[in-house]
Amino acid sequence: MSKLPFTQILDNNSIVRKFSEKVKTHELKWHYDLKHRKVVCEHDTDWLFQRDNELPVKIEKGKMIEIPSYQYHRIIKGNGDLVVRIWEF
Repeated sequence: MSKLPFTQILDNNSIVRKFSEKVKTHELKWHYDLKHRKVVCEHDTDWLFQRDNELPVKIEKGKMIEIPSYQYHRIIKGNGDLVVRIWEF
């Protein structure tokens, strides 16, 4: 089993996930999730989010990203750590 490229904690009804600035780019793979997710970044960042067959977009503080279940996506490393809050449905 491979190590995940993030750490996370449960906080009330959400997951707070942290991607370290030390994560290797090759560890951030295309993937899909079994559940629908809503994701909000908790700080300013230059990391990017990309859906399958779309161009990457900047992850903006406070702006919600909705990811339907089974939709391929990935994040692209920026500078510093990335901290996001995730709600699953």
